[in-house]
Amino acid sequence: MSGFPTGVAVITTSCSDGEPYGLTCSSLVSVTLDPPTLLVSVKSVSPVLDAIRRNGSFAVNLLHADAEQTARIFSTPVPDRFSQVQWETSNTLHLPWLVEDSFAFSECELTETHQVGDHVLTLGRVVHAETRLRSSPLLYGMRGFAAWPTTRPDSLALSETGGPRR
Repeated sequence: MSGFPTGVAVITTSCSDGEPYGLTCSSLVSVTLDPPTLLVSVKSVSPVLDAIRRNGSFAVNLLHADAEQTARIFSTPVPDRFSQVQWETSNTLHLPWLVEDSFAFSECELTETHQVGDHVLTLGRVVHAETRLRSSPLLYGMRGFAAWPTTRPDSLALSETGGPRR
């Protein structure tokens, strides 16, 4: 699966004392539009998963192409990740928002979890979302980061129906 490129997100939450938690995630799925529901896959031994369960909510920070360093910070066991990035507390669910590094942000109320092997599928109903497109999305695949191309080649141009031309 490392050859399949995907977008990069940082999943964040906090505890009742306000301590922020977060991790880099490329296993993110938009499950339904009604109600709007997101799924993130989190290691079952992750302290972030424990914090999500205790808080009952999590945020999805979709990273833009200039946020590779933030993706790296949140993918390693750095003790105080949040001291190395700019963040603020969101207004709706009071979750850590990586304002400078994300082009989109969603706040989710935890609805259910399912253990699958060494990960837990974590589903949340989106209660607030906003976008601030600063640059193209950050991508990850083949064990490296890349940016979404700013222009599409003619072979990838969209048809009038919105799908790729054949």
